[in-house]
This record gives sequence, structure tokens and C-alpha cells, in this order.
Amino acid sequence: MSLRVLGAATLIAVGLLGDTASAVALSDAAGRYSISSNGSSIRFAIGKIGGGGLAGAFGQFKGTIRIDGGDIARSKVDITIFPDSVGTGQGRIDAFLKSDAVFDVANSRQITFRSTSVQRTGDNSAIITGQLTARGHTNTEKFTAELQGLKGGQIRFRVSGQLLRSRYQMDVGTPIYSNIVAFDMEFSGRRG
Repeated sequence: MSLRVLGAATLIAVGLLGDTASAVALSDAAGRYSISSNGSSIRFAIGKIGGGGLAGAFGQFKGTIRIDGGDIARSKVDITIFPDSVGTGQGRIDAFLKSDAVFDVANSRQITFRSTSVQRTGDNSAIITGQLTARGHTNTEKFTAELQGLKGGQIRFRVSGQLLRSRYQMDVGTPIYSNIVAFDMEFSGRRG
């Protein structure tokens, strides 16, 4: 239930570097962008046997995207999520998610994603692969990113992906609740 967001940021960076339907020139998109939770979102969902499930979001995160205009594969994405900001709209569930059964926010204050590769998959899309660390466990994860726009030094992209909770020792409640966490992220970044 961690940092899929990170992969998303990388994907957008890759999409920006190609000639796209959005007509973003590499020279215009190349650069370093700061991502914040203001104007961005990281949402997640976990299915449940018989329907329903659990949906929530992280309210606080930050990151950077560096787009290499000469070689998209050299682009980098770094994202940090603060799991204490998790919210589902249900106080009891929020407290459980913050407990040592899931995020263990008392001992694990950050979830991080550091890209290791960016592979262009289309004119404005990419797959971002990187190392996600949560609760002291680090695994390779992949996210799909799609460039949504670039205007006035502001870049927008959408990132999605799935990961297994068990890889981070957060699989409490399985098999009633799915081991798979689906992420849907939207990032807005400012050049600078």
C-alpha cells in the first residue's frame, strides 16, 4: 500500500521526452520538477471477497522528477510518502492502517521510491521501474505514467500501478482482503 506514486512520476517524465500528441518539445519538458501534495493525489484501493473493499489516499508526499531531454532513459524520479497522512474517511480504519499491523508509522515514518529505469512505451507514456522501500523492506516495482500536459513551467501526469502488500509485510487480512493494492496517482510539478 506504499509508493506506487513514485513510479508514476517517472512515467510522466518519460512521456514528456517524446514527440507527443500534446506537442511537448523535449527542450520544453527537459528539466527538474518539484512535486508536492498540493494539486497532486495518491489514491489506493484494495479489493475484498464479495465486493467492496478499502479505498484511501495519502495526504502528504513530496518528490522530484528530472527529465533528461537528450536521453529519456536517464530521467529520474524520487518520491517520499508520509504514511501518517493516510486517510480513508473512517477514523477507526485510519488508526489501524497507521498501527504496527500495517504502516507502523511510529517506526517507519516514510515510504520512498527511487527510479532505476524509465522506458518509453508511447508518444506520451512510459514505464518507470524503481526501488520502493516501506517498513524496512525494499522491492523493485513498476508504474505506468502518462503525460497529461505542460504549461507555464507546470507539468501534469497520471501514474498507475499495482503491488503486493505481502512484499512489505502489510498483508494483514488476506485472503478476505486482496493482497493487491491498486494505485491511481495524479502529479503536478513545477519546474525549478
